[in-house]
Amino acid sequence: MTEVDVPESHPRYESLLTRHRIEAGVEKGITSRQGLIAQGRGEAYDYLLGERTIPSADEAERAAAAHFLLAEQAVISVNGNVAALCPGEVVGLAEATGAEIEVNLFNRTRERMGRIADHLREHGAEEVLGLEADGRIPGLDHERAKVDADGIGSADVVLVPLEDGDRAEALAAMGKTELVIDLNPLSRSAQSASVPIVDNVIRAVPNITEHARSLQGSSEAELRDIVAAFDRDAALAAAEDAIRSGDLN
Repeated sequence: MTEVDVPESHPRYESLLTRHRIEAGVEKGITSRQGLIAQGRGEAYDYLLGERTIPSADEAERAAAAHFLLAEQAVISVNGNVAALCPGEVVGLAEATGAEIEVNLFNRTRERMGRIADHLREHGAEEVLGLEADGRIPGLDHERAKVDADGIGSADVVLVPLEDGDRAEALAAMGKTELVIDLNPLSRSAQSASVPIVDNVIRAVPNITEHARSLQGSSEAELRDIVAAFDRDAALAAAEDAIRSGDLN
């Protein structure tokens, strides 16, 4: 037993654990009620994937790690669901890659922003960006257009897990290398990504971290070869095929 009163041997343990974390996030005031709906939608896709990291997703996670290590400035964008699901894992990825962490919300209030920043600090984050919000993403007229000018605003590589499609498209239009974690390969977020990672965020973030640590000693040329070898269209096609086939074995 850990965070939820279900044994780890339960066949749906991981799914039940994520539900519990989202519920706890809502109770703590870091996750919006709309986040519950988004979690359910993603869980349906994950079920069709067999609740596992498929080979094309693992390749995408390795490519994402290479991008992190090549970046001049990398930022991990965190919303309420990500903060609830994998705060410690986000901090671990930032530590392994030297990336910054920035909070960005669709339903943005100063109170929620502060709660999420505090929650991340409780899990080991030393600095959390996003509260300054002195920059904007061109082409968006909503609160989520706000970013830190010295964070996402100036980053060359941005990891955006569980992102809204229009914001993902706007970030891509800025010329940023966008790494997207999204369980729906047909979403605008995944379709606009430089590296679409079709995997559950609770698996994807630690997998990227593991790849980053294993690649720490690689030369720049080796890292660029990994980036060049990654085929985003093939990764999306493989994920779609896995979902449509419904092969849960």
